[in-house]
Amino acid sequence: MNSHELFHTLHQLSRHLTNTLNESLKPLGLYGSQWSVIFVLQSKGSLTQKELCDYLFVEAPPMTRTIQRLVKQGYVRQVPGKDKREKLVQLTDAVLTLYPEWEKAVIENNQSLLKHLPEASQEELLHLQKSWLQKLL
Repeated sequence: MNSHELFHTLHQLSRHLTNTLNESLKPLGLYGSQWSVIFVLQSKGSLTQKELCDYLFVEAPPMTRTIQRLVKQGYVRQVPGKDKREKLVQLTDAVLTLYPEWEKAVIENNQSLLKHLPEASQEELLHLQKSWLQKLL
């Protein structure tokens, strides 16, 4: 088995998935990186920037830029955490009305990408990804 080919293909697929997500969200004024932060905050509630970085496997500088853009757009705010140094990132009320539209665009994008992959293969792929990720962490 050629590991170079495996990882090259994974990288190509990742870039393609990122690009199609960005194209789906672009008319709504959002990028995939912003959607990821919004989705995690919607699912898990308020988190620190470090927690977001750790969960999404993103370095601090790009996460800072993403959060700053979301603050400027009025989609998130930073509030004091448990101590003075800690700030929690939380969604604003504006997201509540826009989230369903963003989610619809993401779901339609996902369905379009998966339409040629049988459901059994989708389930197997999900299982493989989760298992591999769990072993890496």
